[in-house]
Amino acid sequence: MNDWEVASRVAKKTVLRSLIGLTTVATAGSAVVFLGAAYFARQVVVPKTSRGEDLPIRRVFRDADGSLRIDLPASPQTRAPGRYSLWFANGSGHACIGRITGMNAEAGTVTRSVERVDYGDLATAKAGIWSGYVFSKPDQLNLPYSEVQIPTEHGTAPAWKFVPADASVASNVWAIHIHGMGGTRAGALRGVPVADRLGYTSLVVSFRNDREAPASAYARYTLGQTEWLDVEAAMKFAVGEGAQEIFLFGWSLGGSIALRLADLSAYSGYISGLVLDAPVFDWTRTLTSNARASRLPGPMAALGLSLMQSWAFRWVTGLEAPLDFQSLDWVARASELKKPILVLHGKGDRSTPFDSSELTANLRPDLIHLVPFEVEGHSLEWNVDAPKWEGAVAEWILRLGEATRDFDEIGELADVAAE
Repeated sequence: MNDWEVASRVAKKTVLRSLIGLTTVATAGSAVVFLGAAYFARQVVVPKTSRGEDLPIRRVFRDADGSLRIDLPASPQTRAPGRYSLWFANGSGHACIGRITGMNAEAGTVTRSVERVDYGDLATAKAGIWSGYVFSKPDQLNLPYSEVQIPTEHGTAPAWKFVPADASVASNVWAIHIHGMGGTRAGALRGVPVADRLGYTSLVVSFRNDREAPASAYARYTLGQTEWLDVEAAMKFAVGEGAQEIFLFGWSLGGSIALRLADLSAYSGYISGLVLDAPVFDWTRTLTSNARASRLPGPMAALGLSLMQSWAFRWVTGLEAPLDFQSLDWVARASELKKPILVLHGKGDRSTPFDSSELTANLRPDLIHLVPFEVEGHSLEWNVDAPKWEGAVAEWILRLGEATRDFDEIGELADVAAE
């Protein structure tokens, strides 16, 4: 063997080793992308039993007048006006947090009033979760209500039914309140007071896999693709109880469910309008935005979306059937919308992007009325400005039903309903 052959063989071995190394790296890289995508997909569809308590509690104390106060790290959300929730002790504790009473720029903290502690020992809590719930139980609304059971395909789902004290006023008009993803029906209680003042019967519902209603066979979120069937059962219940007209109040995922009901439900003829708070008009945009906010690489997010839409990879997601993002895309399907829609959405929402609501409203100005809010965070529009939220809802609904009334008269009626 001459020197050239020796050199050639050595070169071939070197190249082979390099190719094997590159293949190994590429395979490892592909595996990392796939695992990241699988994790992302499962985070979306697998219901969570708990969420990390990411808000440190600096101090809980009593003022000189005995009022309970709390010190929290200052942030756009904790510095915002309004009323909020603080969940603590792994979700077993809950407090309603009220107005700001002080700021400490040097310490980077904000002091707020504690309106009430529903359960748990707030004084010993070290961290919690900032939330928009405010009401953790229906009796906190000081309105008459009853517990009812809604028959669904997986069993009976609990709901709260609120009947106005003056049942003679539009009691055949019902408002069905649909909570958001990862939450419970308590999150939708915020919409009940204005519906009550309008004289409407309210039904605050649960649906599959929300930890209150019976779980589906595969126990996975489907982003409204199947959850709407449980809310349709609630509509059937309402009609059976005398409802002649229904308004759907949807929060986040609840908005997606409401849109699905208006499109597919056998009871869609009863729907007079949709009141949507921070709704999901397009899950692809929404999930991509969330992935970006979590600093998930684009290829992982894109692959994760593909996994959720794949029959072949249901072993990864655990879904009974793949998700059909096209059927849930109301930006692309804006021309198919048929019901009047009121959208209340914060411009600073990074979870469900405001621009999707704005784009859809611009595509269908004949049906969609968008009320923007200057608020950070997701589904906190009512919290930061409840009078504006309730006034917008009351005025919009009254305009739908009283289109021939004088403009000023409608405005006066809306003011009364929002008081």
